[in-house]
Amino acid sequence: MKKKLICIVGTRPEVIKMAPVIRALRDSGQFDVEVLGSGQHRDMLRPLLDWFELKLDRDLDVMTNNQSLGELTARLMQAFDRCFGEARPDLVFAQGDTTTVMCAALACFYRGIAFAHVEAGLRTFDIKNPFPEEFNRVAVTRLAQLNFCPTERARANVLAEHAATAGVHLTGNTVIDALQFTIDKLKRAPARRFDHDILLTAHRRENFGAPLVNICNAVLDLCREFPGSKVLYPVHPNPNVRDTVRPLLGNHPQIELVDPLPYPELVAAMQQARLILTDSGGIQEEAPALAKPVLVLREVTERPEAVDLGVARIVGTARDNIVKTASHLLRDASAYKQMARGGSPYGDGHAAGRIVAAVEQYWVQAR
Repeated sequence: MKKKLICIVGTRPEVIKMAPVIRALRDSGQFDVEVLGSGQHRDMLRPLLDWFELKLDRDLDVMTNNQSLGELTARLMQAFDRCFGEARPDLVFAQGDTTTVMCAALACFYRGIAFAHVEAGLRTFDIKNPFPEEFNRVAVTRLAQLNFCPTERARANVLAEHAATAGVHLTGNTVIDALQFTIDKLKRAPARRFDHDILLTAHRRENFGAPLVNICNAVLDLCREFPGSKVLYPVHPNPNVRDTVRPLLGNHPQIELVDPLPYPELVAAMQQARLILTDSGGIQEEAPALAKPVLVLREVTERPEAVDLGVARIVGTARDNIVKTASHLLRDASAYKQMARGGSPYGDGHAAGRIVAAVEQYWVQAR
């Protein structure tokens, strides 16, 4: 009898990074795979699922307006407990560091169900930064039977926290699998083009309020300094982002504010950009693979490999620092070329295959 697996997706990045895993698990023919949605980003998930030729088998529908983390956690725990009790899976998969992932791992622990964590081992070593993601990562590592690590540094972090060595695997990051799938598909069906030099994304919780205001003012400074440049900003629908960004940047002739882009259009926008400013974890991983310099709008990153390689740079949210660093790159051809040389410290596009092989071996060892 085939082993029953549940693969959980809650947010847009989780779909992107879980899609290669789900497809590879199904293609192996070894498993009965169910895709479970938590409902966190429902409207944003449907186009992504279509793009990766997937669908949800079940939707927990846990989201309500303006609920607190405590309320979300309670609703997720109840929903996962009911779902796992009914479905009785042999193994549950989730990716990343959201509240969805932490609650899924804890619900599995309570039910005695094995849990597999995709993209394990990312750390800032500051439990409050990012909040609550750093706590979620640490907790999930201790709860998981299988930890799939994107880099050697991530693997070392997991092992340092005393995870069972046999369950820790270096696989690469599945985001590169998804990126390559998308680039290949875009060659057959190109996405719409935007007229921009700079791609900006900023949406993280720790940047709400004054940090996001600083980012917006830095972009206005860059527009004044480079009157021929154009900025594309896909604005997250969260009111903490939208209600800050639109009054500051709306109706500016050099800035185009758009709704969040479908993933293929976002990839195309990255390909078309000269420079990327972002607080997104996924874009920090994708931009170097596309040979695009990326300035990280955070004070710390759990993805230091691209920074070490010299193709990404942490600039924080201080207005002057963002402007100074971006201006230097846009003016100095040599500095720009050094950062635009590209490289992919996060994988080779075969992470999902390694994950499937590790899962197959997990049950061989368990016999």
